[in-house]
Amino acid sequence: MRLTVFGATGGAGVQVVRQALDAGHAVTAVVRNSGGLPAELRDRADVVTADVMDPGAIEEAVKGRDAVISAIGTREGRRPTTVCAASSASIIAAMRAAGAARFLMVSAAGVAVEPGDGPFTRYVAKPLIIQPLLRHGFADMRTAERHVRDSGLDWTIVRPPRLKDGPGKGEYRKAVDGAVPGRFSIDRADLATALLDLAADASSTGHMISVTA
Repeated sequence: MRLTVFGATGGAGVQVVRQALDAGHAVTAVVRNSGGLPAELRDRADVVTADVMDPGAIEEAVKGRDAVISAIGTREGRRPTTVCAASSASIIAAMRAAGAARFLMVSAAGVAVEPGDGPFTRYVAKPLIIQPLLRHGFADMRTAERHVRDSGLDWTIVRPPRLKDGPGKGEYRKAVDGAVPGRFSIDRADLATALLDLAADASSTGHMISVTA
């Protein structure tokens, strides 16, 4: 596949770029600073330095691609942020202008109570602990998800739980339009594996996919 990855210097984005290159895909990594991408990946990927918030600056980077993946996340902690919403809107505008169709965006399991959530998660963990603690970031992600669902693109929203930096197992569990019960974390390497699998899986189009270890 010909892939474009946004958020390519982040923890999940680096894993997506690495695994995609290792699998023989052609990868365009869109970054603010190319120095944030490991040297061995810079040598193998087409690295584009651009402002993701400017649709015109990224249009060429998404043109002719089989799939576009956004692994952009906020680094604002618990402060108000619009980075996910603004970047998703910009990427969608660029894809429409370029005639690109397949878009996958990483969100988060905590943004909503979902079918498959156990009683503790449904009534305590999400509404009383996780969502109030991370309310600004989740509000940003909900807006981003709305942009994606309304985009008219061939979209898939991927909701992982807590992300870890382990080596990964090369496998994961998933649920369509609901939560995977009983698991609460995933290695970024396994999230990357899931994203690449889903990029090639037409049946995931138009769905929210939960993934976990």
